[in-house]
Amino acid sequence: MKVKASLIAFALLVLTSCQKKEEPIVVTAEEFHQSVDQVVEIMIHDIFSPPVASRIFAYPNIAAYEIIAKKNDNYKSLAGQVTELTSIPDPKSTENVNYDLAALIAHIDLSKRLIFSEERLENYRDSLYTVWANQNESEFNASKEYGLQVADYIAAWMNKDNYKETRTMPKFTVDSEDPTRWQPTPPAYMNGIEPHWSKIRPFALDSAAQFKPIPPPSFSLDKDSQFFKEVMEVYEVKKSMIGKGDKSDEIAIAQFWDCNPYVSVTRGHLMFATKKITPGAHWIGITKIACRNVDADFDKTVYAYTKTSIAIADAFISCWDEKYRSNLIRPETVINEYIDDSWEPVLQTPPFPEYTSGHSVVSGAASTALTDVFGDDFAFEDDTELPYGLPIRTFKSFRQAADEAAISRMYGGIHYRAAIEVGIKQGRDLGKFIVDKLDMTKG
Repeated sequence: MKVKASLIAFALLVLTSCQKKEEPIVVTAEEFHQSVDQVVEIMIHDIFSPPVASRIFAYPNIAAYEIIAKKNDNYKSLAGQVTELTSIPDPKSTENVNYDLAALIAHIDLSKRLIFSEERLENYRDSLYTVWANQNESEFNASKEYGLQVADYIAAWMNKDNYKETRTMPKFTVDSEDPTRWQPTPPAYMNGIEPHWSKIRPFALDSAAQFKPIPPPSFSLDKDSQFFKEVMEVYEVKKSMIGKGDKSDEIAIAQFWDCNPYVSVTRGHLMFATKKITPGAHWIGITKIACRNVDADFDKTVYAYTKTSIAIADAFISCWDEKYRSNLIRPETVINEYIDDSWEPVLQTPPFPEYTSGHSVVSGAASTALTDVFGDDFAFEDDTELPYGLPIRTFKSFRQAADEAAISRMYGGIHYRAAIEVGIKQGRDLGKFIVDKLDMTKG
């Protein structure tokens, strides 16, 4: 009997020693950055237009933020603050729920629903799932269940924003008889993208037209008119830049802020596209830089991304509302028709009307949101464009970066001065409204 008892005790000891000791899963801000980067890379691959890309950023960030606000008393829910959003459900049981983990899972799952190349994000997600399950299976399963529950809830709200309805609305009709109206531009002569984007439900704005800007200068070929002076300014700026050769900082600025997700390249009979990030993605990249610079924890990181992405998304709705209202012709078309038929802009003209400048509006809004999160005079090195062979640029503040992004559109030859100056004001006014309206932090 003593031998048998000893064998049983030994077996129990071996079994106990072989059992895996589960440690709490720690989710870091860096893991959230990495997941955002994964989504951005897939968005580049899938070629989403700038307005659509802004929607892909906003909803997953809100899902993650709402979970964070459930457990962190320093952050307030956006329910009742953004349009038609109500409180997310509580977990069925709080036992073993890791809210940071649930937030990241919700972000990944909702992002997957918004992109095309789902399998690419699934592969990344599954690799994380394996690590988390091996660390603490019960905590992972409980957190996953809650994260997916919230993702479903936010998706139901998202699906009522009129996006699906705009997919079946008619294409933009070009008025070829009116010389003041936008015309498709070379080399691809693409149709105007997202002519119905103003019908998308805003996040914080009361309506798409809430920050309707003043009208652009009236089209005129009179050399003394404001419009023609602005046309000639674009024309002369390029000549000045080209005269400086490789030392032109203006050309470097234009290229740095290009942010055109689809640039058509023609070589002989071959036409192909080069892919890059959108303007919104550039500012999401700046958000990552700012978070890393202050060593922001997971919750503050999610907060920063969420506030910035809401500002970006509403900025596109506001800007596109004006673009297809004023429907103004691009500099390239005017210059080729009336001044110099061989003139080409430094940047490829994007396929939508000119006024106001999208990058100006978005940069004004995003920089205002980031200033609210991180403060004035926040110096940073912007390495967002390194993957595209462009060097780091240094800025003393988000505002300075936004000003440079805005003027880059003139250096690039794709916008008149009015679209830039009115656009940056439109974005900053919009950004201030969002900052003032959204009560996201306590204390």
